Amino acid sequence: MAMTIRDDDTETLTDAPEAPAGYSLDVQVGFLLRKAQQRHLTIFSAHMSEDLTPMQFAALAKLHQVGPCSQNSLGRQTAMDVATIKGVVTRLKARGLVDKTDSPADRRMHLVALTEAGRALVERLFPAALDISGRTLDPLSAEEKAHFMRLLAKLT
Repeated sequence: MAMTIRDDDTETLTDAPEAPAGYSLDVQVGFLLRKAQQRHLTIFSAHMSEDLTPMQFAALAKLHQVGPCSQNSLGRQTAMDVATIKGVVTRLKARGLVDKTDSPADRRMHLVALTEAGRALVERLFPAALDISGRTLDPLSAEEKAHFMRLLAKLT
């Protein structure tokens, strides 16, 4: 029988099996990555203006970098699935930050591009985004930051 402590700090006995010997959630890569992501999202929410989500900002930043591209391509380049990028583009379009037009090469394909308002916004927010990244990595030394970023890039 295993003991479980619930969120309200009460103890209950359960029939759940004990974790295998040597397993601790606190040192699992997925758990630590999720906690690091939560830290970053908290900092992003506190320091990003204009009521943009991290995914919306990523789409704007990528469009600024690569120029007009298909919605599917934008999704791939920002690591968003088809449904997610569709919602992001729809919300950004409703705010007047991106436009969708038919591709001259294939009318079935829609190109997504920054509007002038979208370009001005993302350019104004780049310093805040850099600050957010810096704050996320603040607990690390300069050498650790560089090493960590190399390791993350290697995992992707």
